[in-house]
Amino acid sequence: MTEEYSYQLKISKSRLGALIGKKGEIKKELEEATHSHIEVDSKEGDITIIGKDTLGLYSAREEIRAIGRGFNPEIAKLLLKQDYVLEIVSIKDFTGKSKNKMMRMKGRVIGTEGKTRRLVEQMTETGISVFGKTISVVGRSDQAMVALRAVESLLSGSPHASVYKWLEKKRREMKRREFEEMHIWKKAQQEGWKGGEGREKNL
Repeated sequence: MTEEYSYQLKISKSRLGALIGKKGEIKKELEEATHSHIEVDSKEGDITIIGKDTLGLYSAREEIRAIGRGFNPEIAKLLLKQDYVLEIVSIKDFTGKSKNKMMRMKGRVIGTEGKTRRLVEQMTETGISVFGKTISVVGRSDQAMVALRAVESLLSGSPHASVYKWLEKKRREMKRREFEEMHIWKKAQQEGWKGGEGREKNL
């Protein structure tokens, strides 16, 4: 008999509607995709995830955490894919308990009319949410780490221009690496086909 496992977590009550969805559709889709059962305490914001598939449970937990940190469920759903991760930064680690400083730091990351956040998202192909006392990133693991470092640099007081320049450099590096990997993959496929044809002739 397969053992059942469970995760327990808490999210803001203001985000429960986003998790449940219209007529419970978001919650139901997540349960089906992760082979889990999700119990929601609407009064406290407590969430319990139950199931036998440990990978499914972990994926469900990460998607719920992302929704709890302010992400649209469609973006949070990316965490069900392989290589996608959720990274969370506590603004308090950079500001202490000062509410005024926390608001200023949020403003640095968001930028005028959301320009800074949008630019970091575009250059790293990630999603960024500024919610409560945290800033969170959803994206492929390598891209998410670049976005995370950019956010931490802004929180540390680095000039926006310096962060943008660094992002440009990292973007070029990632694109070059993707191109090289694609070239290696294509070459391996071509050589594989040639090898296969040769083997067939020798049969």
